[in-house]
Amino acid sequence: MITALIFAIHFIFIIIIFTYKWQNETLGSAFINVILIMILFSVGWSVTGLITKIFMEPEGFGIMFDRNTFSLALLGITEFFFYRFYYNEKTTTEDGKEKQ
Repeated sequence: MITALIFAIHFIFIIIIFTYKWQNETLGSAFINVILIMILFSVGWSVTGLITKIFMEPEGFGIMFDRNTFSLALLGITEFFFYRFYYNEKTTTEDGKEKQ
């Protein structure tokens, strides 16, 4: 169930980024961002899977939170901070100073 929730959050995030980039930039830029998210998800899941394989047994912390789910949760946390940095839009005020 937790795994399905993590996949659903990623799917919603892809839809949001695709729509945002399509509206503000181009359709090509939207597809490139979707491909970037999918590549980072698949490679990141492999890397976090390898890391959790070193430290955890396959059973993990229980039936609903096994090693695979833990690696997806670790990936989600990492992606949250990466995408927060990557999609940070800085705007400038009239006097030229950056506003966050």
